[in-house]
Amino acid sequence: MAKANLTTQADFKTRAREIDFVTRFSKNWRALMDILGIMRPIKKTPGTRLVATKASVTLQNGDVGEGEEIPYSKAKVESAYFEDIEIKKYAKAVSIESVNKYGADIAVQKTDDAFLNQLQTQVLNTFYAFLKTGLLTFTETSWKRALAMAKGMVLNQFQQMSLDVTEVVGFANILDFYDYLGDQEITVQTLFGLTYVKDFLGYRTLVLLSDNCIDRDMVIAVPVEDIDLYYIDPDESDFHRLGLDYTVEGETNLIGFHAGGNYSTAVGEVFALMGMKLWAEYLDGIAVVTVGESGTLGKLTVTSAAGTNVGDTALSVSPALTSGNIYKYRVADTAVPVSYDMSVKHWSVWDGSSDITAATGKVITLVEATADFRARLSGSATVTAKA
Repeated sequence: MAKANLTTQADFKTRAREIDFVTRFSKNWRALMDILGIMRPIKKTPGTRLVATKASVTLQNGDVGEGEEIPYSKAKVESAYFEDIEIKKYAKAVSIESVNKYGADIAVQKTDDAFLNQLQTQVLNTFYAFLKTGLLTFTETSWKRALAMAKGMVLNQFQQMSLDVTEVVGFANILDFYDYLGDQEITVQTLFGLTYVKDFLGYRTLVLLSDNCIDRDMVIAVPVEDIDLYYIDPDESDFHRLGLDYTVEGETNLIGFHAGGNYSTAVGEVFALMGMKLWAEYLDGIAVVTVGESGTLGKLTVTSAAGTNVGDTALSVSPALTSGNIYKYRVADTAVPVSYDMSVKHWSVWDGSSDITAATGKVITLVEATADFRARLSGSATVTAKA
């Protein structure tokens, strides 16, 4: 008769199954991180708050005379709280009847594979939903132009924030991609449930998603520097003191996994612990461009007259400002071209009544914009300043 607590062959098989699961899960994520350009996962403690940053600078008039005080441009950084990183618990059970009917290869191995895929998909789908909240929005007339504009908006925004961008990752609907290709041949890769194409139209990677992840006629772009993978180490805790022993893998423990039999119900159970979040720090570094008919830019009638003080001009404009909109302006040698939905975020702000400092003979372009700085009406006038 064997002694109590003997480690049996079944124990080794269970342990090997646990190691195989966590190794495959980690291998998948290492490959996905390479696809998305993520350098290394960042370990966080449970309850860490996830915030996304919106940075903006409102430039003041730069036409400052000799010896005059230079006005400060207003810089602002806003953080939007989304959620905490918490460890989540998952379980799966396979009955002895299922193994008897289908065999272990199907009842156990296939369901383990499906379990792994769903855990991975849950993290990715949450990330895709988050990307849609990006603040760089625009409308373009074709899918190819939407891809180009999305990348351009991202590069422009990060340059304005004095941040480096090495490469950009894109996300698009897979049906739009094949509709654009038509009869063209191009190599599409599929890895661990993720379909993507490398080096496409200037993107490091274009990830191709189904309708439930991204709408048709929508393109999302984000710099690789803006994407991070945060995780909670399921092995760095007091779980062992509760009698809970999870298998982990390597130095970066993305998931904890345990398999065992429940004799009271005659089922094989598996349990997973995971706290993972894909995230992007700068909301205004994510471009979301849709394909559709562009609106028509309305016309403002702008006149310029001598202002109260020397060097100032007084503007009058019609029609009146729409509620909720704002005025933005720029002074140049000639009128600045403006198109519908164009971003005038970094133009100077006008309150609608104050005089503006500008030299006689210059041209002032005035835009009525939405609260998120999208042009709706525009007009220009040659400046007449008080001499």
